[in-house]
Amino acid sequence: MKHYLFSYGTLQLEKVQLETFGRELRGKQDTLKGYQLKDLVIMDKLVIEKSGKEIHPVAMKSKNPDDKITGVIFELSEQELNESDKYEVSDYKRILETFESGNKAWIYVASNHE
Repeated sequence: MKHYLFSYGTLQLEKVQLETFGRELRGKQDTLKGYQLKDLVIMDKLVIEKSGKEIHPVAMKSKNPDDKITGVIFELSEQELNESDKYEVSDYKRILETFESGNKAWIYVASNHE
């Protein structure tokens, strides 16, 4: 089964893709309205090792409908989607959203996101 995942951060990095999925992902740029990015300090040493970054962006629903996040929608297998769940720390949760293109894809948002 094919899954679509929107990435606005470290899952776009080649090193992270190779270490998480064993391949480089291909995708299409898209935009999600009504969200903004905040900084999240990562404590998981393995995630920091993969990304090379202690601070990752995290998507949060915005009160301003003009706010938007740009990123890439990647096509993943069921197993790869499970691997991305393992990569994302518990501060994130995966939800399904509709993007400017009309496409639906999973996105990781702040786990305290309403």
